[in-house]
Amino acid sequence: MSNKAAWITAARTSPLEIKEAEMPKAGANEVVVKNHAAAINPVDWKIQDYGIFLQKYPNILGTDVAGEVHEVGEGVMHVKKGDRVLGHAFSLITNAPRNGAFQTYTVLNSTVVSKIPSSLSYTAAAVLPLSISTASLTLFQKGALGLTPPSSASAPPKENAGKSVLVWGGSSSVGASAIQLAAGAGLKVVSVAGKSNIAAVKTLGAAAVFDHTSPTLTDDILKALEGTTFAGVSDCIGSPESAAAWTPIYKKLGGKYGSVIPDAKGLPEGIGGTSVFAPMVALKEGYVGAAIWAKFVPEALEKGTLKAKPDAIVVEGKGLEDVQKGLDRQKKGVSFRKVVVEL
Repeated sequence: MSNKAAWITAARTSPLEIKEAEMPKAGANEVVVKNHAAAINPVDWKIQDYGIFLQKYPNILGTDVAGEVHEVGEGVMHVKKGDRVLGHAFSLITNAPRNGAFQTYTVLNSTVVSKIPSSLSYTAAAVLPLSISTASLTLFQKGALGLTPPSSASAPPKENAGKSVLVWGGSSSVGASAIQLAAGAGLKVVSVAGKSNIAAVKTLGAAAVFDHTSPTLTDDILKALEGTTFAGVSDCIGSPESAAAWTPIYKKLGGKYGSVIPDAKGLPEGIGGTSVFAPMVALKEGYVGAAIWAKFVPEALEKGTLKAKPDAIVVEGKGLEDVQKGLDRQKKGVSFRKVVVEL
């Protein structure tokens, strides 16, 4: 039994190099997964192009995996060898190659590993992990919107009754998860997206979805939120332009924000909230991970109320040799899709 990886050998180098990697062992509260699919995120090609985040080389990129449990460490009770799972890989915070997604076997923090039903393919499941972690923090982290997370796919928390959120960027991968998590938490969800994606985004559980370029956007959102207690904005774009676009809603209704971009710019004066960093879902903000990843996600996937969206664009070919193709494809841009490589 051996492990291979698509290595980034130095900052700002391309293509990735396919070579042997150490066969990992599961430590306490860790899960080793044999990867069947890995998704590509914008941060992956940005690291390759700009040399950001990683502190040491050679290293292994990638945050989204789906596959089969190979080994569990001490203290892991919710999954076992042979289970089909999805998981969020933490190499961006650990800088350890063993935690990167783009290899045959990856070591995952057990908090961010959930079973998937037999009806869900690995390629579909791989679109979800990073977006689940990020979206859940914008909504439920105490420093962000601070809403009560769902711990069951069938019984939303009573504390969220009558409350609403605005998900900005509903056709992004994080936005798609944010809509579904917020709806699963019993919140009324209003979102914005590109005109061509409005119908698809609405199927995720949003009560209303509007074209982000509409000249009547602010009035439309305010009308859709009438009769609710507005919690704030899950900003899944995080740009100064997005903040400027939703600022009129804040000025009318108040609320807080959770942004996907570190040190978000252009925020309205006086607003409460924070930017989020996905791995904290299992670390500092572990109460969110315990509710979402351990309880809500596996049940909602089984019931079909959490959908693997956006749909996968599967890279032609099958293997680590095709990860670079995936990075290049993602760099060209996608709309309500996520690039996935089969391994």
